[in-house]
Amino acid sequence: MESHGSITLKLFLGFLILSLNVHTSVSRFVVEKNSLMVTSPEKIKGSHDSAIGNFGIPQYGGSMAGAVTYPKENRKGCREFGDFGISFKAKPGALPNFVLVDRGDCFFALKVWNAQKAGASAVLVADDIEEALITMDTPEEDISSAKYIENITIPSALIDKSFGETLKKALSGGEMVNVNLDWREAVPHPDDRVEYELWTNSNDECGVKCDMLMAFVKEFRGPAQILEKGGYTQFTPHYITWYCPMTFTLSRQCKSQCINHGRYCAPDPEQDFSSGYEGKDVVLENLRQLCVFKVAKESKKPWVWWDYVTDFQIRCPMKDKKYNKECAAAVIKSLGLDAKKIEKCMGDPDADADNPVLKEEQDAQVGKGSRGDVTILPTLVVNNHQYRGKLEKGAVLKAICSGFEETTEPAVCLSGDVETNECLDNNGGCWQDKTANVTACKDTFRGRVCECPLVDGVQFKGDGYSHCEVSGPGKCKINNGGCWHESKDGHTYSACLDSENGKCQCPPGFKGDGVKSCVDIDECKERKACQCSECSCKNTWGSYECTCSGDLLYIRDHDTCISKTATEVRSAWAAVWVILIGLAMAGGGAYLVYKYRLRSYMDSEIRAIMAQYMPLDSQSEVPNHVNDERA
Repeated sequence: MESHGSITLKLFLGFLILSLNVHTSVSRFVVEKNSLMVTSPEKIKGSHDSAIGNFGIPQYGGSMAGAVTYPKENRKGCREFGDFGISFKAKPGALPNFVLVDRGDCFFALKVWNAQKAGASAVLVADDIEEALITMDTPEEDISSAKYIENITIPSALIDKSFGETLKKALSGGEMVNVNLDWREAVPHPDDRVEYELWTNSNDECGVKCDMLMAFVKEFRGPAQILEKGGYTQFTPHYITWYCPMTFTLSRQCKSQCINHGRYCAPDPEQDFSSGYEGKDVVLENLRQLCVFKVAKESKKPWVWWDYVTDFQIRCPMKDKKYNKECAAAVIKSLGLDAKKIEKCMGDPDADADNPVLKEEQDAQVGKGSRGDVTILPTLVVNNHQYRGKLEKGAVLKAICSGFEETTEPAVCLSGDVETNECLDNNGGCWQDKTANVTACKDTFRGRVCECPLVDGVQFKGDGYSHCEVSGPGKCKINNGGCWHESKDGHTYSACLDSENGKCQCPPGFKGDGVKSCVDIDECKERKACQCSECSCKNTWGSYECTCSGDLLYIRDHDTCISKTATEVRSAWAAVWVILIGLAMAGGGAYLVYKYRLRSYMDSEIRAIMAQYMPLDSQSEVPNHVNDERA
C-alpha cells in the first residue's frame, strides 16, 4: 500500500503537468460577450447577449447582418450537413445565413466546422440548459480535431436556451428572422494607442498549440514591429510559471522542473523526468526572453524581442539539441543586445529567494478588472480583454486594429491582411457607374462607406447610395460625361461639350441626340458639298473630301478648281516681274546718285570761273587755277 505522502506527490505532479500543459482547454477568463440584435420580426425585435466563441475569426470592430436558419435535420451539427443534402450558401444578393444549432453530443468547434463547410457565414449555438453564458472553447487537440480547428474562419456565439427557443418558434411559424452580430464593443478603443500582451512559451516541442504559437510569432513579427516602431501600440510578452508546494521542493520532480527552490516551475517538455530537457530549462529560457524584452525596452527598441524569439526558434530548436544557453548567447550577440545586462536581469536561478522578473509574471497571471486569470497558452489580451479567435496574423491584426479610435488606425491596419473589402460584394450596396468604373463605395477598416467620389480632379455629388453626378467642370473627363463617343479610322469624336458643363451635342459632321448616338452626316448628299463643275465629292466618317478632275487643284475656301500648270506659269511670270522691277529700281537709284554728284561738280566749277572775274564781297579772291605757273 502506498503511503499518503507518495499518493499526494503523484497527485500534485499530475496536477502540475495538467495545469501547465498547453494542451489544456481550461481557462478562467471572464466570458466575453457581444451584442446580438434581432431586427425582424417585429414581435421579437430587440438586443440579446451572446458569448463569443474562442475559435474562428470574430469580426472585431465591426458587425455582421444575416438571416437565421434552423436545419430540419442534423440540428446539433455533429455530422456533415452535406450528408443530408443541406447547404447554407446564400444566393447572390441575399443576406448571409447564420445557422442555429443545438448544444450537445460533440465539440462546439466541430459544429461550427460542419456549418462552415456547408456555406454558413456564422453559427449560433443554443444552450440546452438554463445557465449563465459560457465561452465555447476548443477541444483538447488530437489528430482529428487539429485538422479542422485551424481552418475555422467564421465567427460563432453561444446564446441562452430561452432566446434559442424564441428564435426556433419564430422560424417554425414561417417568419423571416434577421439578426445583427455586433463586435464593436468586444475590444474597447478609448485612445489612439492599443496595449496588448501575448502569453507565450519558449518550449517548441509541446504539440499542436505550440506549433501554432511558433508559426504565429514568426508571421506576426513584421506587423508587430511596424505598430511598435510607429508608437501605435504598447506590447508586453508574458510567460506562465507555477510554484512547487513547500513539501515537495526537494523532490527530484520539482528539482527538474523548477528554479529558485521551487518558486518558478514549468512542465517537463517530454513529460519524462529521466531524459531529454527539463522543465527548468524552459523556465530559464522564458526568463531570458523576458530579460531580452526588458533590456531592449530600456534601449528604446522593445520590438527587438520579436527578432530574438523568432531567431531563437529557428537557430535553437529542441529537436536539434540546440535549446541551450550557448545558442541563445549567439542570437543575443547577433542582435547587438547587451549580454551582461541580460544575465544580470536573469539573476541567480539557484538562489533561495524571489526572482523579481518571474515574481512580477506570477502576479500578472491573476486577473484584474474585467480580465480573468491566465491559465492556458497561448493567450492574447488586447486592451485588457482576452482575444478570442484564430491565432493568425490577419485575424489578430484585425482585433488589435479595432482597439484604435476611429480614424486613428495606422496604415498597416488597412493592409490586405486585414481588409475584407466589402465593396467587392455587390459594390457594398452603393452607387456605381460600371461603364466608367466609378463607384461611391469606399472600404474602411470598420466597414464600407457610400460616399460620392473625387475622380481625376472631378467631384461627384449625391447621396452615394442611389446616385452621384458630376459637380462643376470636368464632366467630360469621366466617361465622356455620359455622352456619345466613338473612335474609327484613327479619329475619335465625342458629343460632350465641357465648355457647356458637359452638355451632350453631336459634333460637326454628325447628327443625333448626342447621348445614345451620333450618326455621320453625308455632306455630299445632304449639304451638297463640292458644287463646282469640275469637283467630285467623297463622304468620310465625320467629314468629306473634294477632288478635281485631271490636273486641277481644289481650293476648299473658294469651292473651285484651278489648273496646276497655270498656277505654275503665273508663279514663274510673277518671279520674272519681281526681278525686273528690282533691276529697274536699282537702275533708277544709280541714275539719281549719278545725276546728283555730276550737278554738284558742275556747280563748283562754274563758281570758280565766275570768281575770277566778279569776286563777291563776302568771298576772298580765288586763285586762278588755269594760269597757275610753278617755278
